[in-house]
Amino acid sequence: MGQAIQTDLIYYITGPTACGKTQAAVELAKLTDGEVISADSAQIYKYMDIGTAKPTAEETQGIRHHLIDVLEPDQPYSAALFQKMAGEAIEDIQSRGKTPIVAGGSGFYLNALLYNTEFIANGPDKDTQEMYIQIAEQYGNIYLHSLLKAKDPESAAVIHPNNVRRVIRALMFGDETGIKMSAHNSRESKRPAPENARLFILNMERPMLYERINRRVDRMFEQGLIGEVQNLLNMGYNEDLTSMRALGYKETIDYIKNRCTLDEAKDMIKLGTRHFAKRQLTWFRHKCCGVWIDACDLRLFDLIDMAKTSNIWK
Repeated sequence: MGQAIQTDLIYYITGPTACGKTQAAVELAKLTDGEVISADSAQIYKYMDIGTAKPTAEETQGIRHHLIDVLEPDQPYSAALFQKMAGEAIEDIQSRGKTPIVAGGSGFYLNALLYNTEFIANGPDKDTQEMYIQIAEQYGNIYLHSLLKAKDPESAAVIHPNNVRRVIRALMFGDETGIKMSAHNSRESKRPAPENARLFILNMERPMLYERINRRVDRMFEQGLIGEVQNLLNMGYNEDLTSMRALGYKETIDYIKNRCTLDEAKDMIKLGTRHFAKRQLTWFRHKCCGVWIDACDLRLFDLIDMAKTSNIWK
């Protein structure tokens, strides 16, 4: 490996699941004397390796990775906590003269860090949360969603009625702050990105991406996903935990508990992951201001050259 290219920039690499972000981040880190910060909402958890596509020692190639294997599966993780922990990691990396490379597919987490989103400090009101849960159970998701539609129609328009957790979060945000969540999000989205930030969004043709997703799911089962999930259950991690409801885990639990066949579980994970990739791409198109890169024609020296060209980041 030749001499690393020194830079004071912070690189952000994102894109849909299975598009090659991990490999790109590692190779870029090798070129820039960098370290990688994971912007993945599930790789933060210990014992959850296969289902989260956590990079192996072979894949990291000796490049240090941050925010992986930090929390227990029953500990909460949020964009606010990611913002804090990733910010601390960036300071640490830069203090040692190295380049931070933030890589992952969670667009909301990335934006929280990139635009320094201001989060409301108040913790959740358990009584209010329980009240809304009971309303949903007694009157149904559509009725609960209608409450949000009356209070914050903009948020209701982008949150599906069946996503009860997000509906309740938006309702509680308005209750606690007196501000519509949509208004808060709109204000936060206008924050400028730091001048030293360089965001690259990897993508590829949809059929190729879907084929990569299908192969990844098959490979996860070959590597022992069922055993990994069974071990988590044996350790006492409840299937209702947010971590255990992550894509790939909840379907595998359904198979373990005889709610579906193995083939059905695999098909549900593949379908769910393809839908997730579509939602990611929609988010990146509307919420992220970065340079789109063809992952099949990725030349990392091109990224470095583009990063130096300030006019494309205006």
